[in-house]
Amino acid sequence: MKLCVVGTGYVGLVAGTCFAESGNDVVCVDIDVEKIARLRQGSIPIYEPGLEELIKRNVAEGRLSFNTDLSAAVKQSLVCFIAVGTPPGEDGSADLAAVLRVAAEIASAMDGYRVIVNKSTVPVGTAERVRQVVASRTNHPFDVVSNPEFLKEGAAVDDFMKPDRVIIGSENGRAVELMKELYSPFVRTERPILVMCTASAEMTKYAANAMLATRISLMNELANLCERVGADVSDVRRGVGFDQRIGHHFLFPGVGYGGSCFPKDVKAVIRSAEEHGLDFKLLRAVEEVNEHQKRSLVDKVRAHFGEYLRGMRFAVWGLAFKPRTDDMREAPAVTVIETLLQAGAEVHAHDPEALGEAQRVFGSRVYYHRVNYEALKGVDALLVITEWNEFRRPDFERMRQLMKHPVIFDGRNIYDLNEMRELGFTYYSVGRQPVRP
Repeated sequence: MKLCVVGTGYVGLVAGTCFAESGNDVVCVDIDVEKIARLRQGSIPIYEPGLEELIKRNVAEGRLSFNTDLSAAVKQSLVCFIAVGTPPGEDGSADLAAVLRVAAEIASAMDGYRVIVNKSTVPVGTAERVRQVVASRTNHPFDVVSNPEFLKEGAAVDDFMKPDRVIIGSENGRAVELMKELYSPFVRTERPILVMCTASAEMTKYAANAMLATRISLMNELANLCERVGADVSDVRRGVGFDQRIGHHFLFPGVGYGGSCFPKDVKAVIRSAEEHGLDFKLLRAVEEVNEHQKRSLVDKVRAHFGEYLRGMRFAVWGLAFKPRTDDMREAPAVTVIETLLQAGAEVHAHDPEALGEAQRVFGSRVYYHRVNYEALKGVDALLVITEWNEFRRPDFERMRQLMKHPVIFDGRNIYDLNEMRELGFTYYSVGRQPVRP
């Protein structure tokens, strides 16, 4: 099948590449001339495990190409995916300007029947708005499909190639059959393709992210309570996780969620509810808890060292919002570092993949280190923000020798309490009791 994917961010680039990997001819389109030039040269703008190899192979075999000419891409494609950003506006609602602009451009370029697929995360009713925009600009037949993505950054290729389910929102049988054919290589292990109306498909994406964000904030609140009452959240997590009604996923407490999806999608659901006369109190609380949780680690720093942090030096391990990505959008590390900087502290940062992005965020206000141990020289304490595997089994004796004070604030609970006690570290984590030598 011949496809075009408009937008070469995480969703568009992964989707286009994986569709090409299954034998389709795919053109990925973007208005960013420099980005397209880099992609043609084999330079991948995002870090996503396994993606670079797939892109290079499919480009070499002629199934995947990159272009800035949307009109040409539409003319040679049967199915056109819209995978552009929908950033939150000032009121929290999803900004659909890019989606509707692309829909209009697709309509102007059409020379026959097309399936226009919303791959971007969009509020309920967007498919109908796209249909109206396209219908106002062309007399050619078309169908609009809602096909939300469920990709986890750091595991996006695997998620696309082996989906839990595929959601197809459409009121037209012809479009549904084309989408089923397109996705058939990815659901050979009996994973379901769920067909529903476009409104239900649009709502499903928001519902999934809202529920996961709620789970994270609930676990963080329980962790904070565990600290107060003397319980260990690690034991509590295991105790509830074996309940089959609950399960183990998304029960790890930490310093809050971030990234490109949960924060903006929670805001979008709250705003959508307001537009329909509903005050979504639960999600407002989820958002409030998450913002507080991002500052909780610095609260522990102040509780240990005192309110006055000016002139102190801190190491931060982990800048991306999660491991296996370089994405720092809404990352807890941004809040932590900004709070330390505002207090007059000096910050030495390390991340396996996100240093370049961090320099765009913080500029020269932060010291950057490509080796994690280099960030520890003479610091008053280490703050662990992202649970990269490289941080799980470090050389603790080397750390003690490098640090001014053997103090660790662990926002992801990656170290064992007894081991920290035996090694002589002062150790603070989330939902567990502090360790003091």
